[in-house]
Amino acid sequence: MHTPNRYLVAPAILPPLDPEFRPASLAWPSFLRAAQTPAAIAIEQSDGSIFHHHFSVLAPSEPGAEATNAYFVERLAKFLLWAWGGWRLHIAGPPESAESLVRHYRDQAPGQFDSETIGRRIYGQPIEVVAVGTVAELPVAQSTTAPLGRHWDGCRIGFDLGGSDRKVAATIDGRCVFSEETVWDPYFQPDPQYHFDGVMDSLRKAASHLPRVDAIGGSAAGVYVNNRVRVASLFRGVSPELFESRVKDLFLELRAAWGGIPFEVVNDGEVTALAGSMSLGKNAVLGLAMGTSTAAGFVTPDGAITSWLNELAFVPIDYRNNAPKEEWSGDIGVGAQYFSQQAVGRLLEAAGIEVDPQLKLPERLKHVQGLMAAGDERAVRIYETLGVYLGHGLAQFSAFYPFRHVLVLGRVLTGPGGELLLKWARQVLETEFPDLASRVSLHLPGESDRRHGQAIAAASLPALVKE
Repeated sequence: MHTPNRYLVAPAILPPLDPEFRPASLAWPSFLRAAQTPAAIAIEQSDGSIFHHHFSVLAPSEPGAEATNAYFVERLAKFLLWAWGGWRLHIAGPPESAESLVRHYRDQAPGQFDSETIGRRIYGQPIEVVAVGTVAELPVAQSTTAPLGRHWDGCRIGFDLGGSDRKVAATIDGRCVFSEETVWDPYFQPDPQYHFDGVMDSLRKAASHLPRVDAIGGSAAGVYVNNRVRVASLFRGVSPELFESRVKDLFLELRAAWGGIPFEVVNDGEVTALAGSMSLGKNAVLGLAMGTSTAAGFVTPDGAITSWLNELAFVPIDYRNNAPKEEWSGDIGVGAQYFSQQAVGRLLEAAGIEVDPQLKLPERLKHVQGLMAAGDERAVRIYETLGVYLGHGLAQFSAFYPFRHVLVLGRVLTGPGGELLLKWARQVLETEFPDLASRVSLHLPGESDRRHGQAIAAASLPALVKE
């Protein structure tokens, strides 16, 4: 499916190393100026929650309307699936758009990945597309929210599992007494014992700094329900058979190894938002962690979390036809290629920085950060480019998340590059989206919190059992 190029808009501030970048944040306003026919998507989750998004499409009589509408509806549906989550899409608008979506999830590799990963693995059934006649015929929107974390009593351990390192922290009544970061390489390990042993090693080190362990909380990339792994990139190297027999209950196995104490594992994006809300003392917080991949979470204006997935690593950001491809999903122009170490790695060549091709992403990032600390202009341009990406990403996210604060953290933000990245993101918002810029504050945590804040916040997840 090719982008209708006439709706692509070049940013006013071009990314220095990626001038062909054509953000969704500008393509949608361009498209909507020509679109006059009301349309909407209602996305349904397994618990009955239903979320609506309203928009417009081209009238069927417009030249090229069917193909153009199909493109924009598919990109929007993908955003909603990965950001909000769900398995059934109710489409109000031209029936051709729903028919095109059916073919996409059935016949196209990226659509098949979405249907398998979000539909079957997370929600237990393939993605279903239902065409409805008008917006008024959509099922009624309904949802629930829930509190998250903020329990600090007792002796606790928190851990945060990323694709290039795992972090652990020990707290006593909310005071951090130990934290550590350990490099590991979980993505393509075929034996889940590697993951079990790595987490156990970190937990034991943290426990050695506590008089006892009352509770353990964890943050990890992926989708978790009642401490069971539904889908997680950390285990992408494990066979489907081993995933079913060992990985799904890996954290229950860890809890049993610690005597069945309160043990809670949630998506790392949720903990990112929780860490942001706690450190800022504010709600309506979007947390964005730029690490090996991209993690995100959202704390509502009421201080709760929703049932949304917030997997912004897979939402479409860049609408050009030659956008970079994400390795796992096979789709192009999605968040992981713009808000992570993967983005730094792919910008090296454009920046004129040569590295040993055997170096993995964390080492490549360290090299760039070393150059940045030395004032190397090539590294400066990488962070400026990332800042433009972030500014347009936040503008796009604001149509779906009612945030007033954004906390950006993760390994990519370590060092002086983090401040420069946020400076350019703010410039993009002030230049292209001044109304949003006036309503939203961007925050960067302290250097230690950028790396260990999620592990510390994760320690607050479990509530102690009261006798």
